Amino acid sequence: MTANRKNIRRSSFTQLAIGLAIIVVLNLIGSFAFYRLDLTADKRYTLSPTTRKMLKELDGVVTFKVYLEGEFPAGFQRLRNETREMLNQFRAYSKNIQFEFIDPSAGKDKNQLDAMYMQLAKNGLNATDLQVKDKAGTSRKIIFPGALVSYHGKEMPMDLLLTQVGKPPSEVLNNSVQALEFGLINVIRKLSVTEKPKIAFIEGHGELAPIYTASIESALSEYYDIDHIRIDGQPSALAIESQNGEASSKSAIENKYKAIVIAKPDSAFSKNELDKFLIDQFIMRGGKVLWLVDPVYAEMDSLRIKESTLALARDLNLEDMLFNYGVRLNGNLVVDMNSLPIPVVIDQKGNQKLIPWLFFPLLVPTSNNPIVRNLSAIKTEFVSSLDTVEAPGVAKTILLSTSRYSRVLNSPVTLSLSYLYQEPDPQQFNQPYQTVAVLLEGEFTSVFMNRIPAEFAKSSEMAFPGKSTKTAMIVVADGDVIKNQLQPGELRPTPLPLGYDRYTGQQFGNKDFILNAMNYLCDDSGLLSVRSREVKLRALDASLVESQRLKWQLVNLVVPVLLVLAFAFAHGYWRKKKFTGIY
Repeated sequence: MTANRKNIRRSSFTQLAIGLAIIVVLNLIGSFAFYRLDLTADKRYTLSPTTRKMLKELDGVVTFKVYLEGEFPAGFQRLRNETREMLNQFRAYSKNIQFEFIDPSAGKDKNQLDAMYMQLAKNGLNATDLQVKDKAGTSRKIIFPGALVSYHGKEMPMDLLLTQVGKPPSEVLNNSVQALEFGLINVIRKLSVTEKPKIAFIEGHGELAPIYTASIESALSEYYDIDHIRIDGQPSALAIESQNGEASSKSAIENKYKAIVIAKPDSAFSKNELDKFLIDQFIMRGGKVLWLVDPVYAEMDSLRIKESTLALARDLNLEDMLFNYGVRLNGNLVVDMNSLPIPVVIDQKGNQKLIPWLFFPLLVPTSNNPIVRNLSAIKTEFVSSLDTVEAPGVAKTILLSTSRYSRVLNSPVTLSLSYLYQEPDPQQFNQPYQTVAVLLEGEFTSVFMNRIPAEFAKSSEMAFPGKSTKTAMIVVADGDVIKNQLQPGELRPTPLPLGYDRYTGQQFGNKDFILNAMNYLCDDSGLLSVRSREVKLRALDASLVESQRLKWQLVNLVVPVLLVLAFAFAHGYWRKKKFTGIY
């Protein structure tokens, strides 16, 4: 019996020594090799290669002050927990990530609380008003679901909760969780950029005045240096002589800008087509273009003067150019039952009522392309449809379409305020999903192939390629997508945030759409692809939860206890049977 006891003791010490040795070896391996294993179906704990690369390249501490702490409903608790988990993932790849979660209302009286809220709003964080259930019933609580991020002495606000018009709160919260990785790494990118690419807004053809693009230019300036240029037939407007070009009979030239924006021109591009030619050659050299074009002239200003007017097709002299690249802009207007309301006077006292205006469709993105994925509805004004046409070497992706209840009115179209007082018949809106915006990618053929304008044909100093390098452009059949509204003022109007509608008080997704479009066109790092991340919402059936609440509460409380007792009984029985008689 003594020998058996010694063998058991020796075996126990051996097992303990082996276990300790394994732990030491694993820790030594872990100190030299880093690896994370993600067993979730949607890979929610796996960061994209782009994110990991940017985190490893940080040369200073990035601090996140997250104002999402306290007592919240379950949805906001999930957003808080997912934010903390995402930041922990960031810190796993970079020791330069630091964060803290702050409850701005903790331990403060009313005056201190008001001062804190004002300071957070001044720093750029947006407040959200919640109805919170407590023992006394319900109470109102203001929270700031966002973070202040600082890096190298610079600070920037970040919203953790997306604004998505027309979507249920559960879906908004889920989409906010999906957007966490992109939002967090994007703010780091904006803080760490040292040399911004250059983009330009084209002028000289009746494009939108700067006051109407002030909001988007302010947002774009976080990523790019922005110019306003008139081409006027001058090659130097878009191109410069390359400093690295090889000596040849033709001078090597390169684009001055990463991309250009053509925002709602209202007059034809020069009849001698010099501006068109220079834009075409900009594209042939790999330049990107965001086209925001109204094929039909229609403005609300005309209806303020008289009750009805005609909407006529514009002659912009761009049709052949865009057709050659793979898009045809149609001379029509699309009306949609899913539309933006406008204020209408309903009595002699001047009282107003908001009534849907069918000519202002709201576009709800359904594509999984990262440019429009999870965006809020996008407001438009007098939008037209477009078609994709055959263009060898060019891939086409539809980004925005109207709803299933839409129809097309070919120009000339009579615009009348009387439409506001007519109940639309759904059966007449039988031309669904009209394409409004499309992404074109690939190698484009020059529309000036074998027909160089005479002003440049005699030049022997410049090369004019007939086919582009791989590039991209986005065409939107509405110039007002990028136009911000104005708030009347005593001295001069003030630009409102792009996408904000001052009549309904709603914030639409226009700014995010334009930002995503430009970032997609200009992003060499592939950061926007992070927006394709999908975390599936596995919500419980609310009706079943309510009807079977007691059953599952008992299962969760009793079954684990029974399992522990059963295991303890089985383990004790096994030990008694094995060791009976040894001692």
